[in-house]
Amino acid sequence: MTAVIGTKDHPWKLKTPPQTSEYEMYKDEKDGKEILVCTVGKTVLHYDYRCIEDLRQMLAAHGDWIELGSADEQKPAKEGTVEAWGRSPDNPIGGWYGLKKGFRGRFGMYIPPLMEQLGLAEVEHNPRNNRMRAK
Repeated sequence: MTAVIGTKDHPWKLKTPPQTSEYEMYKDEKDGKEILVCTVGKTVLHYDYRCIEDLRQMLAAHGDWIELGSADEQKPAKEGTVEAWGRSPDNPIGGWYGLKKGFRGRFGMYIPPLMEQLGLAEVEHNPRNNRMRAK
């Protein structure tokens, strides 16, 4: 029997879009809500699990490449990027998909490789200014 990937015991092993850093993600539940747990070194981030399907739908509606634009929570996100959408009051949840105060950013860095792994999106792997699109 093969292990289910994406669990705490068998997390997805991913690399950032530029392929410079490795991190892990898995699906969990916190306070009755499905979340993604993202572990980068000793830093643990949480994202609303809905972001996968919501981002897939946004990419499909957009229909073309969109810049990732990753940024820390404390920094403004570049308009028109995946990062800006991931914190916009106009997205399906009306704000941040990141759930841990102070660590709600970096949506455009850590969610796109998971989408690529799941076969839902294409992601560029350049040193900078990467983009993604629906598959």
